[in-house]
Amino acid sequence: MKRSFRILWRVLLTLALLLATLWGTSALWARLPFADMGRGALAAGFAIGMLLAIAQLWRGKLGGAIGITAALWLPLLGWWATILPSNNRDWQPDVAHVAAASIDGDVLTVRNVRNFNWRSDTDFDERWETRQYHLSQLQGADLFLSYWAGESIAHAIVSFDFADSDPLAFSIEIRKEKGEAYSATAGFFKTYELAVIAADERDVVKVRSTVRGEDVRIFRLDMQRETALGLLNQYVLLANDVHAQPRWYNTLTANCTTMIFGMARRLDPRTRLDWRILLPGQLPSYLRDREFVSRDVPLADLIAAARIGPRAAAPPPDPEFSERIRQGVPYPAGARSDS
Repeated sequence: MKRSFRILWRVLLTLALLLATLWGTSALWARLPFADMGRGALAAGFAIGMLLAIAQLWRGKLGGAIGITAALWLPLLGWWATILPSNNRDWQPDVAHVAAASIDGDVLTVRNVRNFNWRSDTDFDERWETRQYHLSQLQGADLFLSYWAGESIAHAIVSFDFADSDPLAFSIEIRKEKGEAYSATAGFFKTYELAVIAADERDVVKVRSTVRGEDVRIFRLDMQRETALGLLNQYVLLANDVHAQPRWYNTLTANCTTMIFGMARRLDPRTRLDWRILLPGQLPSYLRDREFVSRDVPLADLIAAARIGPRAAAPPPDPEFSERIRQGVPYPAGARSDS
């Protein structure tokens, strides 16, 4: 029995060390400021050292395994702690500014609202604006999902609908530097800062549908006005926090969907952990199961009606864009009746 327990313990510890080896090796490869040969040599050396620690473990030399692991991980973690996010880099124009906001009574003032006129991904008129909204005129919130890699991967945007002004959309994105490209793998390893972008729907939604050719879908959310107001306040707090103190984007734990989930979970008990949170393209079924969207039509019909593609295109300034893309999209039963 004791021998079986020792074997099981070693197997579990070996699995933990293998996972640590994978993470450490990947972190070194992703973030060391050296040429490929130098990064590769150090990452390989780290991996070999961790494998030696595992070998020591299976030889019954626990002290040797602990010593090797500590000798590798203490400098790694010390170096890792020095990699800090920044708000001062040579950013790409679309993330040159991040949102900041203040609330004075009924008036929400949002600075750095992006309102670009896009002709292509590289040809656009750059506009950053300060806008004001009356909280008493908030009617509800909608969710946009922009599909760009199959049915499981999508970018999530939450847009707040006001009776007396254009909608205010929030997009949580990576803040890319000029010349930088997105990599989901690199996103695990302190590669990109996180950006909270406040934008006009004719910018942040329309560019994805008409310029980038993504499959954008809109889902009208079933939530009380007080819950929508609470979610808007959460976005204000997050935007101000990121504006004052930069933070890292993370492909798994701090992305466009998990950040929204974290805010919504504090406001609505229907928001529960689910595997579909990690695959945002699958969110429509999650939203329907939790009664956040209309259940009056089959899910397939709801998704079909949500696609804005045929309704999105029109020349600028396109003042009817937000109203037009919502035509035919089902309201949840009783939605916004208390607005």
